[in-house]
Amino acid sequence: MTTDLTEEEMRRALFGEPEPPASVIDKTVQDTAPEIVIAEPTKVAKKKKLSKTFTPRLRVTLRVGNEFEGEMHEFVHDADTLSSLVAEQEATKIAKKKFRFVEVVSVKSA
Repeated sequence: MTTDLTEEEMRRALFGEPEPPASVIDKTVQDTAPEIVIAEPTKVAKKKKLSKTFTPRLRVTLRVGNEFEGEMHEFVHDADTLSSLVAEQEATKIAKKKFRFVEVVSVKSA
């Protein structure tokens, strides 16, 4: 097997055979423009109201307060998710808006 390949042989090996030239278009024949058809706008289908389906919920219970080692209140949040981590983060975020100290007690399915 020879390793001395010409440039043309290398091109053929990499890219394959060159494609035959495109057919020549006869310029004497003129194409006719297609007729323009105006379509009527389609009516937008109204969305059907779906029946209420079961949405998974997690109930997150937090102990919240504004004083360090002070009075703590119980805060319950229902999250529409299957992920306990997302539910916990969502509840903590909401509780932090009103309270300074937040402690997660439990995350249960509701």
